[in-house]
Amino acid sequence: KENESNRLFEDEKVIEIEIERLRSFKDHPFKVTDDKEMHLLKDSIKQYGVLNPLIVRPVPDGVYEIISGHRRKYAAQQLGYRKVPVIIRVMNDEEAIIKMVDANLQRERISYSEKAFAYKMKNDAMKRTAGRPRSQIDHNLKGKRTVEIIAEETGESPKQVQRYITLTNLIPELLQQLDDELISFNPAVELAALKEKEQKQLIEAMDYAQSVPSLSQAQRIKKLSKDGKLTLEKMQEILSEIKKSILVICQEKFKIVFDMFFLKKGALHRRSLIIFLKNERYSDSVFNSASSFSPVYSWFLTSKPKTSRTNLRDVSASALLC
Repeated sequence: KENESNRLFEDEKVIEIEIERLRSFKDHPFKVTDDKEMHLLKDSIKQYGVLNPLIVRPVPDGVYEIISGHRRKYAAQQLGYRKVPVIIRVMNDEEAIIKMVDANLQRERISYSEKAFAYKMKNDAMKRTAGRPRSQIDHNLKGKRTVEIIAEETGESPKQVQRYITLTNLIPELLQQLDDELISFNPAVELAALKEKEQKQLIEAMDYAQSVPSLSQAQRIKKLSKDGKLTLEKMQEILSEIKKSILVICQEKFKIVFDMFFLKKGALHRRSLIIFLKNERYSDSVFNSASSFSPVYSWFLTSKPKTSRTNLRDVSASALLC
């Protein structure tokens, strides 16, 4: 499907401009990377040239700002092109932002942070255009909030658009973890309510606990922040807790391995197993829950074997780790 922003209007024409006269859009939220799609684009340009002209607008000093076509410009430049085809359009800052966002949102792969900053830039530009910078209501928008307009155009719900905009309050380190899918979207939205200092402490707490917050943990952290009670130690404590899903897996593995060693091995192996488990991160939670499995487990958990941990060579560590 042809990108509407690249459509040639009646009084327009395609011309070629030197790449050195092109400038990236100010605060462009979309990254240009040498990914698989970029390699495919380079292959296409090698074979057919730049088929779709870039959309640019004139700015001072005789240069042009790219509205649409940052990836095409980069690919052509990498291939040694000195000029690329462009369509020149005169537009003000707000119009340029809205056109730039609309053109780039059509990409197949967009990260959470790219979409978040794109929605924010467009939302702010629409409010400025409406002449109501502190309000999202204006007769020019047919009585709708700007997030509702964006939602209609993108197929998102207004609430989801607002949640994306909220993500722009995250510090770069947390945004990167979100883009890398180490932190999930919903917890990230909750964490965006934290102050910058608290977010930096959260990074420390995550490193300490070697864990990322679940939704419920993020909500608890957010509430502590709102109540003015959030500390690094509190975050470390919360993130060090065993998550429900992990506990279930650990319980199942405990039962399987316990049966294997208790029923088929001797007392020495039982002692090695209990010492191993009691030294694991999740041991307390697993033990407290595992005691309900059977009276035999209860006896096993309350025993205090004196066997050295060196006997762990008899235990299959890979089967025990959760």
